[in-house]
Amino acid sequence: MHGESLLNKVAVVTGGGRGIGRAIALSLAREGARVVVNALRPATGSAEKTARDIVGTGREARSHYGDVGNFDVACELIDVAVRGFGRVDILVNNAGMAGSGMPWDITEADWDRMIDSHLKGAFNCTRHVAGFMKAQCWGRIINCTSGSWISRAGACHYAAAKAGIVGFTRAIAMDLAAYGVTCNAFHPYAKTELMGPQTLYTVTERYRQGKIDREEYEWQSNPPGPEGVGPLISYLASPAAEAITGKVFYVSGGKVAIYSEPVRLRTIHKTDSIWSVAELAERMPSLVAEGGPGASRSERVRLNAVRTGTLQD
Repeated sequence: MHGESLLNKVAVVTGGGRGIGRAIALSLAREGARVVVNALRPATGSAEKTARDIVGTGREARSHYGDVGNFDVACELIDVAVRGFGRVDILVNNAGMAGSGMPWDITEADWDRMIDSHLKGAFNCTRHVAGFMKAQCWGRIINCTSGSWISRAGACHYAAAKAGIVGFTRAIAMDLAAYGVTCNAFHPYAKTELMGPQTLYTVTERYRQGKIDREEYEWQSNPPGPEGVGPLISYLASPAAEAITGKVFYVSGGKVAIYSEPVRLRTIHKTDSIWSVAELAERMPSLVAEGGPGASRSERVRLNAVRTGTLQD
């Protein structure tokens, strides 16, 4: 069933040849957008297939191949949209690579590839669309992060890239707010071919540590497909979401949640002089103890929600 919330809008989706990116591209097209689908390698034919499937529904689409971690390739991608459709209204920075490794094993090249794939790719594409969106006083930039932006063992380079996406999103939201351009991030959780044993291991560890309850453990152990991600992205790309910017969302099947804003939980303040090391040794345990005697009621509620799985951690 077709909608019209994005009629005449032009969208660019990186990593749109398969999985979550493909689901997003198809959803945007169903809402009326003309879509440029980017994928990394021409040999896969994935971007062309997604574009053909969109055209088969009566919408317009084009394919593009290349690594958006390269500044010039990202420029070329945006140029395809502008030359082909006359404008660019929506950018979904979804491209990225999987990877794991302990900090004593990760090489400099591993680190650079991961950062380029996720964080630099998001910057490159945003850099090349920002001027167009600013000039037309309208735009939607939507960036893919993951639960690893909070923490993840065994993939510090991936966690750093995804945490960087969140900081980048919040900064871009502020930079472009005056021009009618929003920027949000989404953390999808869906079953794709990229989901491997490490993901299920992480889920098991979170359950073992009491961070999620049994119901959430079972959900995350057998997640829904990527189709559930598309509608949220299409909504965030629509005029209806004009007041939503700088936010981070979780989406998995029929579940949609919003992450809390960073806040200072507690403060110790010595007004007459600076702290000595001995004084800090005495006072710091109460400052850092989660849910301890010094915790606010809102913090205790939040921590309980995390432990019971009603708040995504």
